[in-house]
Amino acid sequence: MPIIPIEYPTDWTDYELTDTGLGMKLERFGTYTVSRPDPRVLWKRNKAIELWDAAGAQYVRSTKTEGHWHIKNPPPSPWLIRYRDMTFRLEPTAFKHVGIFPEQAVNWVWLKEIIAGKPLSILNLFAYTGAATVVAAKSGARVTHLDSVKSALTWAHENARLNDFAENQVRWIADDAMKFVLREAKRGNTYDGIILDPPRFGRGSKGEVWKLLDDLPRLLEACAVILSPQARFLLVNAYTADISPIALGQLVGSIMKDRGRSVSCGELALKESESNRLLPSGIFARWQI
Repeated sequence: MPIIPIEYPTDWTDYELTDTGLGMKLERFGTYTVSRPDPRVLWKRNKAIELWDAAGAQYVRSTKTEGHWHIKNPPPSPWLIRYRDMTFRLEPTAFKHVGIFPEQAVNWVWLKEIIAGKPLSILNLFAYTGAATVVAAKSGARVTHLDSVKSALTWAHENARLNDFAENQVRWIADDAMKFVLREAKRGNTYDGIILDPPRFGRGSKGEVWKLLDDLPRLLEACAVILSPQARFLLVNAYTADISPIALGQLVGSIMKDRGRSVSCGELALKESESNRLLPSGIFARWQI
């Protein structure tokens, strides 16, 4: 019986998952601590309530999909976090996020090992604030960075400026992912690697509706068409609980079966700094040569 791996970063110094419990997670980003809701936290807290109360900011839910930040002490200005040789800017957003997903560090390491200084052409879809773009560009790749949200593109530009690579290594695109990929196929453009980090639900640059379960299979089929004959990888990350790592892995495997090599899949997690508890944080599927 195959074993589904659980991967979590172990070399963060600027990030710490301090505690989890009662539907919340307590995290340190740099020198600043926040507490945020997480529906996967079904257990009790390990740490004293006084530690939680000392957080600089807490995200408070008003409904299942809405909420606001209660800021006790404002974050540093600028609020920066570092991972290895990379730097990213953070800020509290209306959707409880702060601009980075720390569990993705394991995918960043995987990307760096694959690129390893090669001038690969990479497409980063649903690229958000550009962490994977920074990783790929600093590793030597040329990146097409696409997101439908212009404010996320602006944020990604700022993250690019914080890191040391040539400006012409990244092409910035504000567009709907499906429409762009289909146009690239018509133009005959190809990529040596594609990164996808799609939301469960979203809207394109012109209001196009994205639903993960309906649209991801079609998008992956379209992405397979624009992978070059020398393509090195396809990476898919997802956060929804509607699909499992096995389902995601078998979806990618069915699309990439003619390319050879097997697809790996698994869970991403974050480990509490002073316990063995893991917080489930996403799933992935990776095809690579």
